[in-house]
Amino acid sequence: MFVPLAFLSLLVELGLGYPDRLVRAIGHPVIWIGKLISFLDDRLNRATDSDATRRIWGVVALVVLVSVPAAIAFAVERLFGLVPFGIFLTAIAASSLVAQRSLGSHVKAVADALDSGGIVAGRKAVSQIVGRDPERLDEAGVCRAAIESLAENFSDGITAPAFWLAIFGFAGGAAYKAANTADSMIGHRTKRHEAFGWAAARFDDLINLPASRLTALSIVLAAFLVPGTDPKGAWKAVLRDARKHRSPNAGWPEAAMAGALGLALAGPRAYGGVMVDDALMGDGGRREANARDIRAALRLYWTADALLVGGMGLIALALIA
Repeated sequence: MFVPLAFLSLLVELGLGYPDRLVRAIGHPVIWIGKLISFLDDRLNRATDSDATRRIWGVVALVVLVSVPAAIAFAVERLFGLVPFGIFLTAIAASSLVAQRSLGSHVKAVADALDSGGIVAGRKAVSQIVGRDPERLDEAGVCRAAIESLAENFSDGITAPAFWLAIFGFAGGAAYKAANTADSMIGHRTKRHEAFGWAAARFDDLINLPASRLTALSIVLAAFLVPGTDPKGAWKAVLRDARKHRSPNAGWPEAAMAGALGLALAGPRAYGGVMVDDALMGDGGRREANARDIRAALRLYWTADALLVGGMGLIALALIA
């Protein structure tokens, strides 16, 4: 078990984030992984191949892009393990795999933009964190999109990498981040990627199963602590709606957030001009979301994140004692 490493990584990222100067100087692990994915996509995903062949090459690509970052992270962890306080050096490196600070700041920027610049500014801000068509969104749609992104990325960008860090160390966290990035880049049902990205999408579904449930539970528990939110409604929405979502994982945190806030999230949305039908999460459809709901969602998020970090800390202490 590598729970102390996961706990320290969360603390480092929470305190420092990933500095912009570092991004400009050396990039970011997601950027490096993205370049590897693009390379494999360009070389292996040939339009002249049959779907069956492209699916096989997609499996090969997934194995490569998961194995390479995992092997590098494992080597770094072993190297740091040879020096005093090596776990702290590893935690600094592994903190790049979680995104507590950046997620919170990007979602807060949407609420700030709506308050200061109205719908046009809100659409521009939300376009930085969602893939749907922002020009089709009214103010309530912008707010729902920001809250949905907050809930889903809490699971994918924080809970899941921390979970796999705790189970398999730096290598496990790096492997997760590579697979999740692959899903976001090639795991789409488009003509080019439906066959080639099939393995990446299915594998991402599998490895996010534990984190999505844990994130939903964290949000429900946080609702007991955040004034004006509804833990009973959150739990009810999870039980009723989570499995209706087209994603086997996104529905869990989204339903918990919707129920806690008394909103309806998800539902039909447009991506690249194509409407995607999905079930509603929550039963608050009679009330339109607004910027205040984004801020309430952020209070839930930070409280749930504190519960996650605190839980990791308690487990780490128990293992060390």
